[in-house]
Amino acid sequence: MAELFSEEWMQSFMTQWNAESDLVGALAQIGFSSVIGYGFEGEDQPRGVITVENGKAVAAGAYSGESLNWDIRCSEAQWKKWIGKPPGMMGLGVAFTSGKMKFKVGDYASMLKDPRMAGPFIKSFSVMGKA
Repeated sequence: MAELFSEEWMQSFMTQWNAESDLVGALAQIGFSSVIGYGFEGEDQPRGVITVENGKAVAAGAYSGESLNWDIRCSEAQWKKWIGKPPGMMGLGVAFTSGKMKFKVGDYASMLKDPRMAGPFIKSFSVMGKA
């Protein structure tokens, strides 16, 4: 398995993202387009980035200064735990309120209040497990 959020891993994540019709379709219905960074807490910048246009991942790789709409951080152990066993809504809520998951950019609270975004966000963790 490639190193988490490396260029190779992000490319695989993009492939798996686009293969998941429930994820792409749900996000396309709401016109979701964003640049999402993923990384580890305590680091200055994310390690990986994926660009999504109308639900479909169109680019992915190592972070290289892109302007982000979302920047999600956790410890490496937490990411690996979720990749092995994707969290549900309750697990993500607890992780956010306890500080295990941090959003350096993006509004987690408003996303959770919109089930059209919350469902696909949770689905993205199961997609990570296939990358």
